Amino acid sequence: METNFHFQHACSLTKRNELKCFLHDISKKEKTKIELLDVIFCDDDYLHHLNVAHLNHDTLTDIITFDLTEPNQKAKTGELYISIIRVKENASLFHTTFKRELHRVIFHGLLHLCGYKDKSKSDIAMMRSKEEFYLDRYFKS
Repeated sequence: METNFHFQHACSLTKRNELKCFLHDISKKEKTKIELLDVIFCDDDYLHHLNVAHLNHDTLTDIITFDLTEPNQKAKTGELYISIIRVKENASLFHTTFKRELHRVIFHGLLHLCGYKDKSKSDIAMMRSKEEFYLDRYFKS
């Protein structure tokens, strides 16, 4: 799995190679072959524009996941757009560190590519459970 990080907004992302390996491990554990994953760190304005233009949602969000997989393509291709500003605010709101919240959001986006949804209460519960499972594994290693 090729994983690329792009910085439209400054972000202190450490241990990038370790994170790339872990994201690959998540995709394998979730039985999803991913060929290419681009993670784009941006600001609220940029992500809000994408949210309105592509999803018709006039709201702020911390992440948008785009599954760019072509029909009949065996491996997935995706993009994760993450608002660093929103992640910082959510870390404060949820009484956690920026680092942990940033990784939660990255894992959340990857889990969407692996087929997990977060629209119903049961879907949200499953997504949160998976996020916590992977966060605990990542930060214990």
